Amino acid sequence: MGAAPARAIAAAFAPGHPLGNRWDYYYSRTKLGSDPLYPGVCDALRGTAAPLLDLGCGLGLLAHALRADAIALPYLGVDNDAGKIDRARRAAGRAALAQARFEHVDLADPAFAFDTLGHRGSVAILDVLQFIPPAAQDRTLQAAIAMLTPGAKLVIRTGLEDGGGRARVTRAVDVFSRALGWMNAGPSRYPDADALRARFDAAGLSSEFTPLYGNTPFNNWRVVATRPARRPAPYGSASHSRGCR
Repeated sequence: MGAAPARAIAAAFAPGHPLGNRWDYYYSRTKLGSDPLYPGVCDALRGTAAPLLDLGCGLGLLAHALRADAIALPYLGVDNDAGKIDRARRAAGRAALAQARFEHVDLADPAFAFDTLGHRGSVAILDVLQFIPPAAQDRTLQAAIAMLTPGAKLVIRTGLEDGGGRARVTRAVDVFSRALGWMNAGPSRYPDADALRARFDAAGLSSEFTPLYGNTPFNNWRVVATRPARRPAPYGSASHSRGCR
C-alpha cells in the first residue's frame, strides 16, 4: 500500500492525547506500508459481493484496507485478544467504517460454535492458522468451508511447512512475536500445501496458491479457495418448465 493511504488509515489508531501510546499508529502505518498482505487480499476479494468474516482480525486493518480500495463488503472481524478488539472498534468508529463490526472470539476454544456467528459468505484467515492447535485448525477450516456461499471465497495468508529457509525464519519471528506479547499464542503447526489442496478438492472448491512474501524473508503464501457460482438452469430444463403455465 502507498505511504499516503497507509498514513490515512493509521490516523484512526493514533492516541487521543499527544502523550498517549502511539504503538498501534506506528504498527498499522508500517504494516500497511510494507506488507503485501492487504493488496493481495483486496485483489482476491475484488468483484465479490458476499459478506466477509475475518477470523483472527487483530486490529481490523483488513476492514480499513478494503474500504480504501473501494471494496464495500459487510465485514465481521473476530479475535481472541479482547484488547485488540476494543481498539479495533474505536478505530473503526473514528474512521466511520460502515457495516463493520468486531467480536471477541477464541477459535481455539473447543466449546466455541461457529454457528453462533451466523455468517454465510466469504472468509479470511490471515496469519492465524499456525497459532492455533492442530485440532482447532482442522475445525476452523471445516467451518470456514461450510460458510462459503456460491461465488464466495476463503482467503488464507499463512506460512507453509516446506522445510525451506523462509519457513525457518517465519517460525522464528512468530516465536519472537509471542515472546514480545504481540501475539498471545506461539506457533503450533504450519499447514501443508498438499493437505490444503486435498481438503479443498474434496469440498468441491477451486484453489490457487500464490507467494505473498514480497520483499520480506517470510514463507508467506496467499491461498484462495472459491465456491463455484451457481449457473442458471438452461432454458427448457425442469426448473424452467415448472414455471411455465
